[in-house]
Amino acid sequence: MTAAYITARTPAGVALEVESQRKAGYSRFVLRELDGGGMLDLERLGAARYSAGFQAVVELDGQASPAAASVGTSEAAGAR
Repeated sequence: MTAAYITARTPAGVALEVESQRKAGYSRFVLRELDGGGMLDLERLGAARYSAGFQAVVELDGQASPAAASVGTSEAAGAR
């Protein structure tokens, strides 16, 4: 499966770029880290997931969607 590499820096830009690439036939999207996995990257990842749809694979620099989701969940659980 060929991946679409998303270069937009803002969540809104990511959403537009993912939607465009999805219409072009891509179902796997890779975002480069801009914030070291911080809040901006999480917002961009969320925008990409929303625009890509349920069947798509969304990654942040090689970290697949399910793993990224579980990392955020476990970190939040550890902070309580």
